[in-house]
Formats: sequence, C-alpha cells, structure tokens
Amino acid sequence: MRERREVDLRLAGKTIINQLGVVLRTGQIHDIDNVAVMDAVDKFIRLVNPVIEAEGLLKIDVIGEFFYINDSRVRYPLEYMLNFDYLLREFQRRELGTVVFGARLETDEIKTFLRVFMSSAYSGTPYEAMEASLEECTNIRIDRLKKITEDGDMDQKKIVKKTYFNAVSFTESVMNRVKAGEKVNMKVAKRVVESMVDLILSEEQLLVGMTAIKDYDEYTYHHSVNVSVLSIAMGQKIGLSRKALTELGLVALFHDIGKMEIPKEILNKPSAFTEEEWSIIRRHPYLGARVLLKLKGFDRTSIRSAVVAFEHHLHYDYSGYPEVRNPVKLDFYTRIITIADQYDAMTSSRVYARVPLAPDRALRIIMERSGSELDPVLCKFFTNMIGVYPVGSLVLLDTREMGLVYECNPLFADRPRVMIIVDGNGRMTEGIIADLTERDTEGRYLKSIVKTLDPNRYRLNLAKYLL
Repeated sequence: MRERREVDLRLAGKTIINQLGVVLRTGQIHDIDNVAVMDAVDKFIRLVNPVIEAEGLLKIDVIGEFFYINDSRVRYPLEYMLNFDYLLREFQRRELGTVVFGARLETDEIKTFLRVFMSSAYSGTPYEAMEASLEECTNIRIDRLKKITEDGDMDQKKIVKKTYFNAVSFTESVMNRVKAGEKVNMKVAKRVVESMVDLILSEEQLLVGMTAIKDYDEYTYHHSVNVSVLSIAMGQKIGLSRKALTELGLVALFHDIGKMEIPKEILNKPSAFTEEEWSIIRRHPYLGARVLLKLKGFDRTSIRSAVVAFEHHLHYDYSGYPEVRNPVKLDFYTRIITIADQYDAMTSSRVYARVPLAPDRALRIIMERSGSELDPVLCKFFTNMIGVYPVGSLVLLDTREMGLVYECNPLFADRPRVMIIVDGNGRMTEGIIADLTERDTEGRYLKSIVKTLDPNRYRLNLAKYLL
C-alpha cells in the first residue's frame, strides 16, 4: 500500500481547478485526440493524482459562487480568474454540483469525462445525460448542484436588502455626526462593512445589483455605500484577503466625507455651478482628509482613509484636483475607488444631473478614460466584473422581448442573465429569467441581445424588478 503524503490543498486546489478549466476550454475548440487537448489532460492528471494518493480521493464541489476541493474553499490568483469563471458557469449550466475522483486517474477516464461533459451541453437535461453516460465509469462520480429553495433565495434577498439599507442608514448617521462634530464609532463602521464583505463573498451579484437602484433624494449616502460595494466586489475579483476587503470597503465608505463640510445650498443647487462654487466643491477631498485625521481612535485605516479621500479626484494621470506640486504614486485603494466613484456617479440622478447615464454608456466612458484618468489594468477588471451589459441595463432581444440585465456573465460578457419585462407581443411581464448562453439542439443561441435601450425613456422603476 502506498504511503500517503501530505499536500497543501490551498496550493493544489487552485491549480487543479484552473487546469480543469483549461482541459474543458481546449476540448471545446479541438478534437478530443488533438495534441493540445491531450497535453492539457496529462497535466491535469499529474496535478490530481498526488492529491488522490495523499487524501484517498479528490472531490470538487460548487457551493454558491465558489469551488471547494475536499471541503476546502479554493481561492485563486488574478491570472486564473477567466478559467475559474468559465468552469463555474459550465458546472452551473449542467446543474453539476460535485465531481469525485475515487482513485488514481488514467488518461482514458478523463477523456471519457471530457466527452460526456461536452456532449451534455446539447441535452435538454444535461445533468441526467452526464449521469447516464458516466454510469459505467466507476472511478468518477457526480452529484447534482444543490439549488437554493425559492424561500431560501427570498431569505437571501432579504438579508442583502437589509445589509445594504443598514449601511445606507449608518452612513447617514456618520455624515450627520461629522457635521455636528460628534464622535464616530469606527467599530460599528467596521461591522457594517464586514457584513457587506461577507455578502460579496457569498452573494456578489445580489449585492452589486443593489447599486443599480438609485435614490436621488439620498444620493450622498447611497453613493458612498455603492462605491464601497463596488470597490469590495472589485477587490474580491483581484484576490484581496477578507481583511484587506474590509479595509478597502471602510476606506471607500468615507471617500466623500469632505462633502459634509460644503454648504448645503451649494451641494443641492439644481442649476450649474459658478466658477466660485466649483472651487468650493473642489475643496472636499482636502476637507475629507482633515476630517478623517481628526477622528478619535487614530490608526492605519484612518490614515489610509484620509489619503484616499484626498486623492480620489486626482486621477491616474494627475489631471484632476486638488493640484499637487510633487505627485507620488496614487494609493492602490484610491485607484480602485476612483473607478467605482466615477461609474456610480454617472449612473445616478443628482441635483445637478437629473438624468443619469445608462449603465452601458457609463461603462464605455470608463473605458475611454482608461490610461488617462483611470488605471488601465484595474479598468479591465472592473469591466469584467460589471459586464458589457451591467446589471440594470435595458436590452432588446432578437425575440422582440425587452429585458433588464439581472446578472452579468464574467466569461461571456455579451451573454448575461436577463429578466424579461416585456414579451414578444408587447405585453408586460416579470419574474422570467433568461440565460443568454442557452442554446438549442443545433448549438444556436435561443436569445441574443440586439441593442441596448435608454431606461430613462421608459421611466422604469428598477427597484420593482431588482429588489
């Protein structure tokens, strides 16, 4: 009997999941006996077998939006993101929740799994097709994806809504305390952000979707929370630790705190600002830094919050404000938060900008500013996270249906999940979710986006559909 060797599942897990993604993606492009496919299969086997020898088996689970290997959650670096996202969507598409390799793998076994996995995509019941085809392959077992019950899903939505609006309420309280010169409880602030981090790690799409619901009357508070949520989600895609995500979210929550020092009659002015008023508005980064440095319980996060508050309008190329004589490299958090700040501002109704931009139009502007106002590498991650059609975009499908983008698809950016709100006959409907990656038996997409529409023209209440 072979002696079992210890393996580090954290290190092995990410390379195994990544390589499985490579195997399946390569198998989609080439014939199964192609050299590229066989090389990918051989590498996968070399990665998997040492784990099987050490652990007795290798079990891959999909739980929510994450992979687990032998019950250990797999975290991945930036360069693996596309393969992870691809594999997750393909597992979910087939309702595949678990794959177990019970003993050392041979090449023919993986070739069989690959062939079965690929062919199941064209079945109306893909999981059942896989299960039947793998019946005689005793070394590979599968189990169905465990779906959240409708009640459970509703409970999660309630938790997400409660967390989001608690954060908005807390932000309003903080801003008012700052304006009154009262003490801010940073421990409570940290707990509020930690709850958002927890949801980003488990229910990212639901919480990010909340940022699409804008509130003109409470713009400043919603904006601060939205920027925090978008920044945390972006940090999670980059691979930041939970501790770093909490710090990033906290820093983002306070990025605009200097606006509390600006006279309300200027902030709420419905017409264009005069040059003098703009000069006052442009003081808010400096004022925010000063407020944060005066907070009691002065620590590392307070310093970083002050730095980001000061820098978030400087721009990547230092073309923004306030002017600095000897610029140094912008803080990493600043570069993340600036993107989130600009995107949310463009897609929101404000006193001096009543009509917001459509999400896809705002995203195009973000990409136009890439390399000048905004960090080009982080812009790519933001676009991947938000999707070509961001949540809240109104789209027309080739079936003559109209829908709201409900969930983006990181791998197939032009094929999000869409909530149909008007059917092909022009009748209002709601609650039907269409996955635009679904195909018919001949491999043709069932539905595709023809173009985006201006949601302001139709006066849609996004809260009705997304809450």
